Formats: sequence, structure tokens, C-alpha cells
Amino acid sequence: MSRISVRNLWKEYPGQVVLERVSLEIPSGEFCALVGPSGCGKTTFLRLLLGEESPSRGVIELDGKPLVAEPGPDRGVVFQRYSVFPHLTVLQNVIIGREFERSRLLGKLFGAERRAAVEEADEILETVGLSAHRSKYPAELSGGMQQRLAISQALIRKPKVLLLDEPFGALDAGTKSQMYDLLLGLWDKHKMSVFMITHDLKEGFTLATRVLAFDKVRLDPQAPGAYGATVTYDLPLEAKPARKAAAA
Repeated sequence: MSRISVRNLWKEYPGQVVLERVSLEIPSGEFCALVGPSGCGKTTFLRLLLGEESPSRGVIELDGKPLVAEPGPDRGVVFQRYSVFPHLTVLQNVIIGREFERSRLLGKLFGAERRAAVEEADEILETVGLSAHRSKYPAELSGGMQQRLAISQALIRKPKVLLLDEPFGALDAGTKSQMYDLLLGLWDKHKMSVFMITHDLKEGFTLATRVLAFDKVRLDPQAPGAYGATVTYDLPLEAKPARKAAAA
């Protein structure tokens, strides 16, 4: 399960309110696109879901329990800039998440545990089409391949919630289309809840089952930081037939 409950959420910094009065109920397995103008709190909201930030007021719950105030294995994240380690191979980049999770002091796995992690990583690399590149370094990969690798890093921890911060913004149109198919297939296979920030409305409406529009409804020209953004539109989308490539 991965039900998200957000009740009267506020995020404030000294002299600035970023988010105010955000309340949402997101059923397990929803694909939410977060849209809105720059500076309206979308990234802050994602950081709150990840656990990198704590609410100033209000509460966020995952399956009825308050979110742990730090990133955990139940949440995976992929950024626009490829969050991969340049000195590690593709395979090493994927298994490192499992190594840190199971061996916090050494950051390494040995014996049967390492063999199991490698087997798991190879299965994920097969799914995202990177098996033939497992021994390469990130610099030897295209932009689309590096983003596939970043998604693989998130998936090996089997997150309940996948958080995406403009993951395809730097990709060309052809590569984006391939990544859309890949993401929809992974979402369907792993039954995750997905929250994706995008500035491309077409992308949001193509991928998501629900669009959350963030914006400020209160403005004070004399005190621009006095009021924060909230969810101004919460648009459920009609179920769409699965794309052929995503269902493959």
C-alpha cells in the first residue's frame, strides 16, 4: 500500500510562506503530475514527501502513519540532473542503494547477500534495457540511458512512492517518448504511487491519472512572502488504455 494523506499542510521559512492549507487524499497507486508556475512550491512539496523537509504545520501520512522525518526506503527519488555516481559502473550504481541499506557501516555487501543484490540489480537493468551496459560508466551512456540508470537506483529499494523532479526535462522528444513508455510500464509493474513535477502540461496529462496544479491564491505586493501556494486544481483524469510499449 502507498496511500498518502496530507492535512492542512504549511511550510514556512523566516519571512516567507511557501505552502499553505494543502490537503489531499491520494489513493495507493495513483500517478500524480504536479504542475504550476516556477516558485509555487512544487519542489518543496516533493521534498516534504521525501522527508528532506518537515512541515511547519499540518501532517503527511503514508498508509496512516506519519512520514519519517528523513528519506527512507519506502520513497525513491529521481531528479532532472542524473543522480548517478560517475566513478561507479552501471551495475555498481544500482546495487549501492541496497548496500547502504543493509550495511550502513561498511557500505558493502559480501557473499550471498552481494550475489542476491547483483541478481536483483541485473533484473532491474534488464527491465530498463541496460543489461548490455552493466559494466560501463555513466560518462559512456547517453542522457536517456543515464536517466534509466537513475530510475534503476530508485527501484532497487522497492519504494512505495516514487518522486520525480522534472526527470525528462533535459531529454530530446524521441528519448522522452521512450522514457514515457518505460515509466508507465514500471508504474504498472511495481504498483507504486508516483508524484512527478513537470512544466510540460502535455507530459502531465499524457502520463498521470491525476493532475495537481499549484499556485498562489493570495498576493500582497507589499509583502510577497506573506502568503504561500496551495493546490488550486485537483483534476482526476479518465482511465486511459495502456500504451502498447508500456504494457510490453
